[in-house]
Amino acid sequence: MKMNRVLIKNAKIVNEGSIFEGDVLIENDLIVEVADSISLKTSDCKVIDAEGSYLIPGAIDDQVHFREPGLTHKGDIESESRAAVAGGITSFIEQPNTVPNAVTQEILEDKYQVAAVKSFANYSFMMGATNDNLEEVLKTNPKNVAGIKIFLGSSTGNMLVDNEAVLEKIFSSTPLLIAVHCEDETTIKNNLQLYKEQYGDDIPVTAHHLIRSEEACYISSSKAVALAKKTGARLHIFHLSTAKEMELFTNKIPLEEKKITAEVCVHHLWFTDEDYKTKGNFIKWNPAVKTADDRKALWEALNDGRIDVIATDHAPHTKEEKMQPYVNAPSGGPLVQHAVVAMFEAHHQGKISVEKIVEKMCHNPAKLFKIEKRGFIKEGYFADLVIVNPSLP
Repeated sequence: MKMNRVLIKNAKIVNEGSIFEGDVLIENDLIVEVADSISLKTSDCKVIDAEGSYLIPGAIDDQVHFREPGLTHKGDIESESRAAVAGGITSFIEQPNTVPNAVTQEILEDKYQVAAVKSFANYSFMMGATNDNLEEVLKTNPKNVAGIKIFLGSSTGNMLVDNEAVLEKIFSSTPLLIAVHCEDETTIKNNLQLYKEQYGDDIPVTAHHLIRSEEACYISSSKAVALAKKTGARLHIFHLSTAKEMELFTNKIPLEEKKITAEVCVHHLWFTDEDYKTKGNFIKWNPAVKTADDRKALWEALNDGRIDVIATDHAPHTKEEKMQPYVNAPSGGPLVQHAVVAMFEAHHQGKISVEKIVEKMCHNPAKLFKIEKRGFIKEGYFADLVIVNPSLP
């Protein structure tokens, strides 16, 4: 078999908190050497001069919705994984609220079979929990399944878990990481009813963060944290959006020792409620984009280590779907092609260091989900690598 060799020269290599200029030699799909300078040993080696550019590990996105099966008019594993790779995300963890929901081992396995043929990126899929599939959840193989996903706020299909006895059983029964979407359903329904009484079906999108409110988020996430502490479960809270929730997390212990971890998404770091006036349903996400004060607190927690991971919650819809009135327009937006770029733009704005971007988008997801030989630039690791030219617009 012909050896495929690539030599990346003069890159600003970003790895484990440092940046150093050097070369990386790749043979087939593995990094075989990282050094200050590597000389060309054979004529069949492709050389890439990365002078002036950063070389980072491929980002690992721990929360995407690639819409296959059942919602493929919005996107599919092939189209969305292609976009991810184009944007510097080389591994993804996909969520179970496709149609049918991935709440049995058979449906979950079908997604792996499709990805094996169609995905441009490395992949894993989460198993979905419901009020009545505990037996299926407990059959999940921790070797290739990233974790169990629980929606504590409304979602697509029969995936809301609101039975507290069932929740406690899941938390105390599985050794797998439990990833949760935290919004309190009762609070949201009550808020929505108030706005319906005032506006009928013409609720403005500017009310989205008041309907899916700070209170709805905090009630749910604080309950999940309390339950994890009670049961000893391994809890990971997705897409945090409020300043108040930041008190639930710690930076006093290293990531490897944390039983409760936190994720923030690019849109909650980027937009505020002021943007609803101009962007409308295009920035309608669940949980909602909140206030400038919330965004500021998320940045602080990200930089000080209370938040561990940056993700996208990539969830494409058609433009026609998004152009519907607020109450009918779906939540979510496409971000896999833009997330790494957006974080480098934030770096230019002085909000985050390049080392920290790599820690939160590459190293930490690999550690959290025990992903072998990815997320770092090390000899013997897979060559999931991204060249970022910081001077391009």
